Amino acid sequence: MSAAAAVVPTGKQEREAKLAPRPETSGPEEPRWRPFLDLPCKLTVDLPVPGFRVRDFLGLGRGSVVSTHWRVTQDLPIRVNGTLIAWAELEGASTRLAVRLTELA
Repeated sequence: MSAAAAVVPTGKQEREAKLAPRPETSGPEEPRWRPFLDLPCKLTVDLPVPGFRVRDFLGLGRGSVVSTHWRVTQDLPIRVNGTLIAWAELEGASTRLAVRLTELA
């Protein structure tokens, strides 16, 4: 006589299952995102410079320094197509200026 026995998890197995890392369900590998991965978007980093004029912009050149009222330790807003998505800090990378994401909005 053969019968299929139902496996009932013990308390320890239930706790381990709850603590096990769960796979991300909304990452770019998920099939539902594939149609959107190659769509263009506009990424902007907002750095307010009060009192900046066209004259100031035209006077910029290599090595120019622009004064701002933004504190060095304050994160900058990152927007995609005008929607705030994250905050970032400015960072020097070799001879370029870069941003490092610090928090997702």
